Amino acid sequence: MTVDWAAVVDGTWPAAGYEQLGPFLLREGQGGGSRVSAASRIGPVTPPDIDAAEAAMLAMGQKRIFCLRPGDKALDDMLAARGYEILDPVNIYACRVSRLTDQPVPPVTVFTLWEPLAIMREIWAQGGIGPERLAVMERAPGPKTGLLLRHRDQPAGTGFVAIHDGIAMLHALEIVPAHRRQGLGRWAMRAAAFWALDNGAHTLSVICTKANTGANALYHSLGMDRVGEYHYRQLV
Repeated sequence: MTVDWAAVVDGTWPAAGYEQLGPFLLREGQGGGSRVSAASRIGPVTPPDIDAAEAAMLAMGQKRIFCLRPGDKALDDMLAARGYEILDPVNIYACRVSRLTDQPVPPVTVFTLWEPLAIMREIWAQGGIGPERLAVMERAPGPKTGLLLRHRDQPAGTGFVAIHDGIAMLHALEIVPAHRRQGLGRWAMRAAAFWALDNGAHTLSVICTKANTGANALYHSLGMDRVGEYHYRQLV
């Protein structure tokens, strides 16, 4: 099955608005980060098209940032020639939910709930995930849930999962520093898989920056496959 991973990202972590401008899909992020603010290519691009996209992004009060996926090499080269710098190369991992539902999550380790509790919002805030990114979660059409992780009877982490077209994607996984290296990321993924299964999804996926060696190792160790990649280019 061929998956449009860009559609899965947009469906589970949506921008505030979308606009087609020539060969570009523009996103209005309202401060929610690169993923909901970057323009992406949907057709052949010429230099004037880039000029127009840049002007539109500036008019929205946003940085000039483009998302480059496999097949976008020509655009990537054009942006590099304009002085755009590479930002946050990422991997996309995925697996069948059945791969991660073979063993139960220990009791009171992960709770799934929506709306997020105040402690979940606090943990996200400590990790730099503020109101603008919480607004992204609110916009996700669902099904969706928050994850509340506990360790030694204390709140230890949180995350967000949403489903698009049978594919669940985990976003904004944040583990409290004092509770890291305790296997909570592994249980978060398994809990997300159980929730995804219960809500009609066949696949669980996650996005991870290539620089995050620990997270990449975790997803490999869980038997997830690297199914895609992309990076941004931004004009500073």
